[in-house]
Amino acid sequence: MKYLDHLEEWIITFLMAAATLIIFVAVVHRYAASTSIPVVQDWLLTLNFTWAQELTIIMFVWMAKFGAAYGVRTGIHVGVDVLINRLNEKMRAKFIVFGLLAGATFTGIVGVIGAYFVWENGAHHAFLSLIGSPLGDIPEGPTTPDLEWPTWMVYSAIPLGTGLMCFRFLQVMVGFLKTGDLPHHDHGHVDGLEEDSPQVDIDVYSLDDNLHMRDLTHNMIGDNRRSDDERRNAIGGTDAQERRNADARRRENLGGEPK
Repeated sequence: MKYLDHLEEWIITFLMAAATLIIFVAVVHRYAASTSIPVVQDWLLTLNFTWAQELTIIMFVWMAKFGAAYGVRTGIHVGVDVLINRLNEKMRAKFIVFGLLAGATFTGIVGVIGAYFVWENGAHHAFLSLIGSPLGDIPEGPTTPDLEWPTWMVYSAIPLGTGLMCFRFLQVMVGFLKTGDLPHHDHGHVDGLEEDSPQVDIDVYSLDDNLHMRDLTHNMIGDNRRSDDERRNAIGGTDAQERRNADARRRENLGGEPK
């Protein structure tokens, strides 16, 4: 099962990188082909990138479907849990399991319907052609306008992505039943970056009042100053007390206050 732990990241990373590269090349080709450069312009005009927009749209559709499965696994999806968190632990666990089962049921149904649609939309014809079986009256299915790919290949994102999403719901539910923990995404954390301790002793951007967020780990601006002032006041107070004690001893040695 470990090879499935980061399946969504691999697919999304590949699709995002490929889509970015294709769009970049298509835009450069469009502007370069409009410049009057001998030989180069003629060669660029022979290249056809009309399919680039359609392909990137397909890639973004696939990214969205597998991104939904990634959201279930990492706990990114928004959920209204104000009332659930106010329940006791036993009732809260029941509602969480019910919600995860409902999500798995819904995505499972969508995945099955999507698989049936893809099968009837041309996948059945492609499968029979692949194994060499007679096709009969099974339709070949439509194709995309620019790439002329079978549309069942594009629509396969529905059963594959939604099926993986259903699996993630069940995976999260099993993990919750075993450990009692749900996946939680930290929006401030970036994968691959280590959380090093700050190299400064104070937060130079903090303000020394009660109206702003305070750093409980480091001293804020003014804390050191107050500490120095308090130390000086304490030393000054000690010196004054010692002077008063010395004057009192001197008066006692002289027989009290002068008449």
